[in-house]
Amino acid sequence: MDFDLSKPQKLLKHSAREFFARECKLDRVRELMETDTAHDDKLWQSIADQGWTGLVVPEEHGGLGLGLVELAVVAEEMGRACLPGAFLSTLTAAALVERAGSVAQRAKYLEPIAAGELKATVAFLEEGASWEVDEIKLKATREGGNFQLSGRKLFVPDAGIADLLICVARDGDGLALLPVERGAEGLSIKAMPSMDGTRKLHEVAFESVMVAEADVFGADGDARGALRGALEVGCVALCAEMVGGMQWVLETTVEYAKTRQQFGRAIGSFQAVQHQCADMLLMTESARSATYYAAWALTEGDPSASVAVSIAKAYCSDAYREVGNRGIQVHGGIGFTWEHDLQLYYKRSKSSETLFGDATFHRERIARIIVDGNAVARERAEQAEALAGQLQAAETDAAADVTANATASE
Repeated sequence: MDFDLSKPQKLLKHSAREFFARECKLDRVRELMETDTAHDDKLWQSIADQGWTGLVVPEEHGGLGLGLVELAVVAEEMGRACLPGAFLSTLTAAALVERAGSVAQRAKYLEPIAAGELKATVAFLEEGASWEVDEIKLKATREGGNFQLSGRKLFVPDAGIADLLICVARDGDGLALLPVERGAEGLSIKAMPSMDGTRKLHEVAFESVMVAEADVFGADGDARGALRGALEVGCVALCAEMVGGMQWVLETTVEYAKTRQQFGRAIGSFQAVQHQCADMLLMTESARSATYYAAWALTEGDPSASVAVSIAKAYCSDAYREVGNRGIQVHGGIGFTWEHDLQLYYKRSKSSETLFGDATFHRERIARIIVDGNAVARERAEQAEALAGQLQAAETDAAADVTANATASE
């Protein structure tokens, strides 16, 4: 297996790094953090002009139709630049539309998303802030040919600028994925405090918001599967962002260790500091390997893809925080001052740690997948054993019949 990026993927990575170094300097990131939305129309349109808002959108809907490895390549550079705004939210929503939308719905939403004309987000979390689908409590009540939504969603990313909000609600024993467009009657959005100023969170309240039944995603009956697939796509992109952030912290810390003088020599010459940097490198490269394998597995439809995604997210959640911790340790007092950019990445690491589920959530998910897989394997083995017994009995009966017929002929 080739564990390296292909030549086109390397060119894409180089292009993305140059783009963000030019268009998304950290001074600009700080400016956008101070706004209510952390969004810049000009920067967003520039990203769309590169084709990255439609990176994994099928070509028939105006996208590039590339795989998740290419997405990870670009997302890593976004994380390295600490890109603010709604890219991750829109990507997750687009993945959900692609998996759960009808032909008409995909054409309606994916084309403007790919063109950078529509920003979207998914409203998932509620009071308990659990990423378990079974914890969804908000009900979608059927009224004639419509669904009615009344309740609230919390920690909805980028809801303040989203043109489309996909609300995950409970419809009896199943799920309903309801598209609510900006300005819908009964929809109200309020900013929530967040540690990471580059990724704004909101409380979204629904007061008798009506959504036509014909507009609901997931009409084929697999809303749960579509939601799971979309969240895994978002999770891979987030892991790649985290890898990019780790890389920035590592490079910045190593450079600081080479130049900072203590006792007449660079602090990088001290073994204790070298150990910190070596651990940061190990965690960064391990996170990168786990992330790119998960991206490849999802793209190829590998049966172990869901486990690979959870392994990547569990590892990256812990690793990014630890890399940030060690970076601050090496920098000393300046590392957690407002003037130094390291604090931007540390805050991003803490917000990313819980987004799409923290390490504990994904370790438990891995255990459930393994247990469920073993149960299915046992059931299939039992079915195969029973079938083999039936075939053996049939063969025995057939042999007895042949013997009886031969005896009767004699």
